[in-house]
Amino acid sequence: MKYKITDQADRIDIDLTECEEEKEQLLEALQACREGRCSCPTQEYEKVDTLDIDVSKNEIHLEIKAKKGESIDKDEIEKCLEYTRDSVSGA
Repeated sequence: MKYKITDQADRIDIDLTECEEEKEQLLEALQACREGRCSCPTQEYEKVDTLDIDVSKNEIHLEIKAKKGESIDKDEIEKCLEYTRDSVSGA
């Protein structure tokens, strides 16, 4: 899995590519985060207002919006992605 994180004014956009083999496991992990059952070693998910997931054949696109008055830390999101990648790939 490769990813690209883009910090926008009101959100964080993430594009996950080269994830075909672990796509289902990734989607399960991302859905857990969306539902507030995140297992990442960070508390960043507490700042999340919405997590939108858009799936295409070769890519997963995430859009994370922060709660009013909060901001999402791009570095913490990167830690979450690394953790999730390692957990679904069995690393």
